[in-house]
Amino acid sequence: MARFVLRRFLWMFVVLFVVSIITFVLMRTVPGGPFQTEHGVPQAILNNIADKYDLNAPLPVQYLKWIGDILVPRVTDSTFKRTTVEDYLINISLPGGYAFRWMNFGPSLKARSTTVTSIFLQNLPVSFQLGTAALAVAMAIGIPLGIVAALKRNTVYDYTGMGIAIVGVSVPVIIMGPILQYAFGVQWRLLPVTGWGSVPQLIMPAFALGFAQSALLARLTRASLLQVMNEDFIRTARAKGLSERMVILSHAMKNSLIPVVTVLGPLFAALLTGTFVTETIFGIPGMGRYFVTSVTNRDYPVIMGTILLYAVFLILMNMLVDIVYAWLDPRIRFD
Repeated sequence: MARFVLRRFLWMFVVLFVVSIITFVLMRTVPGGPFQTEHGVPQAILNNIADKYDLNAPLPVQYLKWIGDILVPRVTDSTFKRTTVEDYLINISLPGGYAFRWMNFGPSLKARSTTVTSIFLQNLPVSFQLGTAALAVAMAIGIPLGIVAALKRNTVYDYTGMGIAIVGVSVPVIIMGPILQYAFGVQWRLLPVTGWGSVPQLIMPAFALGFAQSALLARLTRASLLQVMNEDFIRTARAKGLSERMVILSHAMKNSLIPVVTVLGPLFAALLTGTFVTETIFGIPGMGRYFVTSVTNRDYPVIMGTILLYAVFLILMNMLVDIVYAWLDPRIRFD
């Protein structure tokens, strides 16, 4: 297992390197720029701003500078001061007044007094909380619904569970959100309509975001469990005299959850980086809203930093999924 984790970490850097190159090239080939406006800006001013941020340098030079600021750590003394040029995501204090600093994503080209690191520190925790709560809602609703539907196949429980799943798939967040706001916020006044910072403000957006994902988990759990229940080892377990409860919990459930866990990894990574529609409807200051705004503004550092961050989350979640495979099915080995 240790060798497998080490290999995956090494491959992670290769994947991130490829993703960084593709993202960097695509951002530079898209028409327009971060400093162009509808009313137009004199070319001399555009050139001066581009020189300030090294945007007139050759693309290889720009890339090496950008990726170097992210990858190369620094050890600073007590005279170091945080600026828009040097702002690190990881800061670890060392003895003697020194500090280990790593991952400088550079300044935002639109909000010039703000750095990409400060955007991450302010907005990423919000998206993390919302994504974690939404995933918990999705699992709490979807997996039990799928299990009950599979064990009570072609009964009212099955039809009810799959009916709820169809509603979740059919009703997007852009519709579910306002319905929840009107019902629980306006009519019944049980929950705040918008805002962020308290548990009541988390309930509606987490449910709106997680309910749609719960439908996917419910259908996948049902299909997987039905398939496993027809396998030979299930008939063998029953023939050995095990109770139906032990057959389901000890043998069927573990194997049926493998496809579900496969989906949970990328799903969790996507929810962590924020969802634009949900954050817009409920007025949540997360990464989703900021990322979409940075795309329309051609804010290169924010776009590239967010994509790299999402790639890291996705790779780590997939690696965690592979590790969980070995726990669910002892036959799976990575060494």
